[in-house]
Amino acid sequence: MTGSEAPPSFRLAYVPGVTPTKWVRIWNERLPDVPLTLVGVSPAEAPGMLRDRGADAGFVRLPIDRTDLSAIPLYVETTVVVVPKDHIVAAVDEVSVEELADEIVLHPLDDTLDWERPPGRPALERPATTADAIELVAAGVGLLVVPQSLARLHHRKDLTYRPVSDVPQSQVALSWPEEATTDLVEDFIGIVRGRTVNSTRGRKAPAAQAQGRDWGQGQGQGQIQDQAKKQRKSAGNKPAGKSAAKAGGKSTGQGPRRASGSGSKGGKRGKPRRRS
Repeated sequence: MTGSEAPPSFRLAYVPGVTPTKWVRIWNERLPDVPLTLVGVSPAEAPGMLRDRGADAGFVRLPIDRTDLSAIPLYVETTVVVVPKDHIVAAVDEVSVEELADEIVLHPLDDTLDWERPPGRPALERPATTADAIELVAAGVGLLVVPQSLARLHHRKDLTYRPVSDVPQSQVALSWPEEATTDLVEDFIGIVRGRTVNSTRGRKAPAAQAQGRDWGQGQGQGQIQDQAKKQRKSAGNKPAGKSAAKAGGKSTGQGPRRASGSGSKGGKRGKPRRRS
């Protein structure tokens, strides 16, 4: 690396309600030499930040304009209505759109639900942000319908929430610029999708597999060498007479017993066996 080259790094954008802690932890374990920087961004600003290379990848809420952007849908959130704890809705487990018809339902400008027509009666003005709408709910001005993660993010002791049926749901996706699908982006995609370090779909898998093959080949060669050493050692420990007899038997075409019988006359002979 030359002095003009910057060290590798990874910038990850995320919208409110998304908690990237688990994926960041895995990244730090697998790529400790590549720092990951989190960049908080509003849902409306996230696509533009990715196109302007303000982040390498980001967690966004669908739908978005996918021009020049790739996106992998990850999960769909439950939609809930945020109400004061003493509201009648707090007494039930779930509500429908029809049951909110007479309620003032706030519709913030940063709303992430793709409404054709929000439920309930509209407020005189739209709050600028979801955080502002939460304050209005606490003041008794109206109710707020949001993805469940946003209700948790803006949790207050005097508020609660209940699931709403028959309404749009928010889908979270991982997105990045199509023309900037770098190796680091591929690494992060693998982490989000749950791939292991040695996954065949990961970009580092071929190197890991090659290393495994080299190790196996080295082990095999080592075993062959060890076996050869053992055979040489075993051959060296055998009595010379037996080795010579075997060698002689092979060279003359005679068996070892006959070859040994051609020695001196003074040699002792064994007693003949008694026939049964």
